[in-house]
Amino acid sequence: MDAAELRALQAPLKQKYREDAASARIVSRAVGEIVQGGIACVVRGHDGEVTAGLHEAAGGDGSQACSGDMLLEALVACAGVTLSAVATAMGVIVKRGSITAEGVWDARGTLAIDRAAPVGVTDISLRFDLDTDADEATVARLIQSTERYCVILQTLRNPPRIEATRG
Repeated sequence: MDAAELRALQAPLKQKYREDAASARIVSRAVGEIVQGGIACVVRGHDGEVTAGLHEAAGGDGSQACSGDMLLEALVACAGVTLSAVATAMGVIVKRGSITAEGVWDARGTLAIDRAAPVGVTDISLRFDLDTDADEATVARLIQSTERYCVILQTLRNPPRIEATRG
């Protein structure tokens, strides 16, 4: 896809959202089912099911997905798609590219060993390795725009209100 095709694809959506801002508010949804007799949750995804379980640092055996890893995978996926769209719009050809996200969390927090230890991922690094003929200033603008428009990255930087209820 080139920039003109991307613009043509997005133009009617942008016009619709300009005319009716409420139509731009999209509800995303994920559903998980608790695995009976185990410590796991089956999450239905776009391309099948993923069974999430305990990380090895929390007593898992490594055979099931870790939700912390899934968080980083969502960040990498979003950043990759966003970078591809931004590069297309800018006319930047990325010959090869990879994105790596690494997160740090303290198992003492989630295992309730130390109340002062945080629960959750506290530090995330995101690295873009790109093979392109674009100059450094253009690549910097590409990455900056990717950061600006990546939904997952912005969600992590600006956490949403979260309400937990019982259905």
